[in-house]
Amino acid sequence: MMIGLAVMMLACGGKEERKLSTDLVSNPKSANGSSEKQAVITFEKTEYDFGKILQGEVVSYTFHFTNTGEAPLLITEVQKSCGCTASEYSREPIAPGKSGQIKITYDSKGHHGFQSKTLVVRSNTNPAQTNLRIKAEVRTPEQL
Repeated sequence: MMIGLAVMMLACGGKEERKLSTDLVSNPKSANGSSEKQAVITFEKTEYDFGKILQGEVVSYTFHFTNTGEAPLLITEVQKSCGCTASEYSREPIAPGKSGQIKITYDSKGHHGFQSKTLVVRSNTNPAQTNLRIKAEVRTPEQL
């Protein structure tokens, strides 16, 4: 009987990788349905327009936020959409009611025209990610 079960499992997708769902890890409710205290990231603004800049210019903007939740806020990653952007942010937990910042730097070298870059902030909040956007109109010296 065991051999038959093993053969049946192999024939029915035994090669398929079984992955454990991560829904419980990122779900703000525990398995029994009770709510736990959550961190909440609230940005003053989630988009910034640098306006017209000269090609080759390096510009920065600092996004300010507050933890409006009831648990410490931890930013785990700021994912960039291209190598022309960089970010600086605190790796330390931010207590409820306290503020923090994420500094974004954009290098326009080699770019021209309208630019829009998205950065994804991953944290222990629900939802677990927040999008930040920077924009600029990059002009070449000939366009000035």
